[in-house]
Amino acid sequence: MAVFRAFKALRPAREKAAAVAALPYDVVSREEAAAIGKENPDSFLHVDRAEMDLPADAGLYDPEVYKKAKENLLQMEEKGILSQDHKPCYYIYELVRKGKVQTGIAGCASIDDYLNNVVKKHELTRSDKELDRINHVDVCDANTGPIYLACRYTDRLSGLLAQWKKDHLAEYDFTEEDEITHRVWVIDEDEAIALIREEMEKIPALYIADGHHRAASAVKVGLKRREENPGYTGDEEFNFFLSVVFPYDQLTILAYNRVVKDLNGQTPEQVLSRIKEKFDMTIVPGFPAKPVEKHCFGLYLDGFWYLLKAKPELYEGKDVVGQLDSQLLQEQVLAPILGIGDSRTDKRISFVGGSHKLRELQAMADKSRGIAFALYPTSMEDLMQIADENKLMPPKSTWFEPKLRSGIFIHKLCQR
Repeated sequence: MAVFRAFKALRPAREKAAAVAALPYDVVSREEAAAIGKENPDSFLHVDRAEMDLPADAGLYDPEVYKKAKENLLQMEEKGILSQDHKPCYYIYELVRKGKVQTGIAGCASIDDYLNNVVKKHELTRSDKELDRINHVDVCDANTGPIYLACRYTDRLSGLLAQWKKDHLAEYDFTEEDEITHRVWVIDEDEAIALIREEMEKIPALYIADGHHRAASAVKVGLKRREENPGYTGDEEFNFFLSVVFPYDQLTILAYNRVVKDLNGQTPEQVLSRIKEKFDMTIVPGFPAKPVEKHCFGLYLDGFWYLLKAKPELYEGKDVVGQLDSQLLQEQVLAPILGIGDSRTDKRISFVGGSHKLRELQAMADKSRGIAFALYPTSMEDLMQIADENKLMPPKSTWFEPKLRSGIFIHKLCQR
């Protein structure tokens, strides 16, 4: 059963919350982060992307970047932009996007639950990206970005959160430029805290929706701290990592689309001919082809959009991974036709989150004279089944929207 405990959040002053809250470090480019940081001195990107405050020739993984991140974090505390709560609390975190509401609990998951697969994974991680966040967590002595978790809430837990929201004013309530509203309530009453902990202990599994690299890095820092402190009790903060847990059926997964920069030495006609052997193909005149069901794809090539429908023999009888559209595309098109053997490392392929319009895919493909694919979103049910079966999705199979903001809650590994 899941361990999910309250903690003393380091968090913004109420009047600073909107300015501090920032998109996750890994969905903002270096140039975008620098532009945001220049305009907003309170943005938490000064901590999560601290290279913006160093000379332009500083490497992304230079040790000075992590030192600067720690310095910026400490300065935010010293200036009163951030302050730490005096007692362990849970925090309700609500996001509203296009009228759809999702309400979760911020707290700390256990590194032992991660190691024992109570916290379930569905993606591989890359060692270079892990090392970056390991250094960031270790030097800053804090989890600065929450892991995005999902689970099956108990009725009592859902009811408790709804009642708390009804009876209490939100601590934060702001809407960002992307029109996503963020609200936070602080649960600081001992009885409510105990009830939440009890209800979480009834939940058999937590699923990583987004943040596999952050989770793996937090766990490895925790294990490192255990080695450095052989007399640890298991209660120290480094045994836990910052997370927000949402009910799985409130979450929105958007498509994660693909653009390949070239046609692997072939003409457009040759590529289309080979794809037609495996898919029913229909040209869509005048506008992008958006897939409306599983096993359908939009394809853009050489000025035209096509709608593809996988022939049943490509997926019938396969397991849940084999039936994923990202897997079908990899097995039937990307590898055999376009020569993308490993989409995790091949520089010829780009991944574009579903918050981007399909005409942006078209523009990317036109720029390189390549090819674009629009996918149908993966379901939460498929994600959870894959994790339950200890299987893995192809890389970049899910794009969750809205993104959790960093800087609203920080979990210090050495709490006072």
